[in-house]
Amino acid sequence: MGTQAAPKQQEDYKLKDMKPKLGERWPHGGLRGGGGWISSERATSTYDLVEQMFYLYVRVVKAKDFPTNPVTGSCDPYIEVKLGNYKGTTRHFEKKTNPEWNQVFAFSKEKIQSSTLEVYVRDKEIVTRDDYLGKVVFDMNEVPTRVPPDSPLAPQWYRLEDRHGNNKVKGEIMLAVWMGTQADEAFPEAWHSDAASVHGEGVFNIRSKVYVSPKLWYLRVNVIEAQDVEPHDRSQPAQAFVKAHVGNQTLKTKICPMRTNNPLWNEDLIFVVAEPFEEQLTLTVENKATPAKDEVLGKIILPLTIFERRMDHRAVHTRWFNLEKFGFGVLEGDKRHEQKFSSRVHLRVCLEGAYHVLDESTMYISDVRPTARQLWKHPIGILEVGILSAQGLLPMKTKDGRGTTDSYCVAKYGQKWVRTRTILESFNPKWNEQYTWEVYDPCTVITLGVYDNCHLGGNEKPAAGSGARTDSRIGKVRIRLSTLEMDRIYTNSYPLLVLHPSGLKKMGELQLAVRFTCLSLANIIYLYGHPLLPKMHYLQPFTVNQLDSLRYEAMKIVAVRLGRAEPPLRKEVVEHMLDVDSHMWSMRRSKANFFRIVSLFTGVISMSRWLGEVCHWKNPITSVLVHVLFFILICYPELILPTIFLYMFLIGIWNYRFRPRHPPHMDTKLSWAEAVHADEVDEEFDTFPTSKAPDIVRMRYDRLRSVAGRIQTVVGDIATQGERFQALLSWRDTRATSLFIIFCLIAAVVLYVTPFRIVALAAGLFWLRHPRFRSKLPSVPSNFFRRLPSRADSML
Repeated sequence: MGTQAAPKQQEDYKLKDMKPKLGERWPHGGLRGGGGWISSERATSTYDLVEQMFYLYVRVVKAKDFPTNPVTGSCDPYIEVKLGNYKGTTRHFEKKTNPEWNQVFAFSKEKIQSSTLEVYVRDKEIVTRDDYLGKVVFDMNEVPTRVPPDSPLAPQWYRLEDRHGNNKVKGEIMLAVWMGTQADEAFPEAWHSDAASVHGEGVFNIRSKVYVSPKLWYLRVNVIEAQDVEPHDRSQPAQAFVKAHVGNQTLKTKICPMRTNNPLWNEDLIFVVAEPFEEQLTLTVENKATPAKDEVLGKIILPLTIFERRMDHRAVHTRWFNLEKFGFGVLEGDKRHEQKFSSRVHLRVCLEGAYHVLDESTMYISDVRPTARQLWKHPIGILEVGILSAQGLLPMKTKDGRGTTDSYCVAKYGQKWVRTRTILESFNPKWNEQYTWEVYDPCTVITLGVYDNCHLGGNEKPAAGSGARTDSRIGKVRIRLSTLEMDRIYTNSYPLLVLHPSGLKKMGELQLAVRFTCLSLANIIYLYGHPLLPKMHYLQPFTVNQLDSLRYEAMKIVAVRLGRAEPPLRKEVVEHMLDVDSHMWSMRRSKANFFRIVSLFTGVISMSRWLGEVCHWKNPITSVLVHVLFFILICYPELILPTIFLYMFLIGIWNYRFRPRHPPHMDTKLSWAEAVHADEVDEEFDTFPTSKAPDIVRMRYDRLRSVAGRIQTVVGDIATQGERFQALLSWRDTRATSLFIIFCLIAAVVLYVTPFRIVALAAGLFWLRHPRFRSKLPSVPSNFFRRLPSRADSML
């Protein structure tokens, strides 16, 4: 049973083809009330990568001339829109007979079970039942159809009717009722019948939204020097350093190597800041009084708006800034220690506009444009993604004693983030929302994630172990644009795979339609020969440690800013989309990367085995043909390079038949996620610093030591071979070096007098000689090399 289940599970983890009805035609039939149904041609719409979903829209604009209550003498009106079992209400106004709502209600056509739409007007009462003021009834067969880019349907005034619909009563309401699709501009902000159970703040958390990442800059603070730095203890000069703060980021220079009152550093401190600039640059000059104590000698606070924005590698002007004496001014009356001069610091500060601020890993980067907009190139293409639906989602929380999932999808490419609406209590949600991005580089990646909304204000409870009040991860998909054929629509179902502490789990499938449209093929070809990142990353590069820390700070800034939007894109979602924990240690990832390296050498190993078989004449015909080819190349050496390139061309043409037909997806075998040990997964999900028991930490530490010991041995063997090469001419073994240099002299004389073709022919024939002329013992050069000394015997 287990062997049969494994292939089935492998198939379940693979990408699947779909055939959705994208941009399907409008339904035939229906009465032509007003605009009527469109019966022949598909409507003009940009929503051609999603399945059309039809909605009945009701826009409640305003009302007038409502009657007042004879008892209270006022009117607190609200509107109730009812269609079958679905009912939506507007907010109520107190003591207002001419209210304005301008609110839209959307009812899914799939779930409409009534032939009439009823709009009730009621007067809200605190104690008794709400008073009935009147109603308006619409026949569903008479509702017109609107298709963007048509202009919005003009609302009309309707007189209210009594309960039986026989007589008109006092009061009028302005309404617009039409049938449309999710392409309608009223769709994102509308009240949806699918989310009728959500109230209060939860209503804002279910709507679809588009977000834009904050504009990030690198702030370069070049601390050059300071003058007249006076320590508190004037008996010895200061041992000074500078500490800089921007928001939650803190960096400091090295301590000046000389004790002096005019210290010199000339160090760069790099920060990440975002527009609008809310933080300030705070600099303090401090003295290392004792190993455990730093005393502040001066301080200055500078707004970021005063600094120059640099667009290239040219140096900006330096400036002197006077330091505020730290502690002075606390006691206003104490002027005894007032200085007649001020310490000052020499700075070169600029906002770097020619860098791209990395907030995601370069392995799956989605944007490579520099910060300054004036340095952007023209887009080379358009990326369109239709987020269709999800299938087979697992329950993520419990509500009223049953498992449920309220899912939404987030997509991130470049600076643009999109979030679909939340589909409530569905394991097979249908979003059918389409989004578009401009593409500036084809070698980029779009990331999509599915999450469970835990901020609906209801009585739902998170599933066990998922934490409280955080949107749970359901799965993530990455698509590299360079793997997509241009102008082709890809409709695939992507498995949503998540590694849990209990192991690998499939959380469902995400169905997408993707199209990459090329605007300029020449520009795409041009980009392939240019650096991926802006040129400043190569003219004045950052260190690896700097890039890691700056990326982490940029990610935190993006998460904070997007978390302040309405509805917020929450921190846990942003961190998951940006892979904040990708740099953390994982035994599983280490194994996966090791086997990735091994797989790279499989071709070389296969070639060496084939050559070994040729040399040992396992297949005489092949060996003879190789000898013939070798003779031809010796006689015509100018054919060697053309032959190599022609061979690679033919291999590429042959492999075209076996090219991937689908975009790449999460590979469980490549990720080493199927055979991972439970303790290794538990270690991967451990916090930093660790929160495990001491005996578990000791066991993992010992395991890490054993792995590191094997790596240490391999590194030592590589060092040994390199030192043996050095020993050929270093005279550590005088006899071996003497033999080698005599051999070099003889070889030089022989090669001078012998044509190169003869030497190559002799060497090739010797290497391809028949096994009858071979010995099973190691060769003389191998024996000589292994006897050379290394420095391993000098290590403790």
